[in-house]
Amino acid sequence: MTAPWKKPSPKASSSIKLTPASVAWARRRAKEAGRRYPNLVDNMAAARRQREAEAKKANGPAERGDRP
Repeated sequence: MTAPWKKPSPKASSSIKLTPASVAWARRRAKEAGRRYPNLVDNMAAARRQREAEAKKANGPAERGDRP
């Protein structure tokens, strides 16, 4: 897997504005890893987590795979 900072920037911007909760989550993750501030990888993980939560909220419980 190629490191994010070695990949070219995407043509279509898929940026996401982090909510205050996502920013706090990224800061906690950085602190647990011994870093003073969140880095790119922490922010990317927070954005992915936020995007998945929004998708889950939009799709509702019918998206779960355990129902026939």
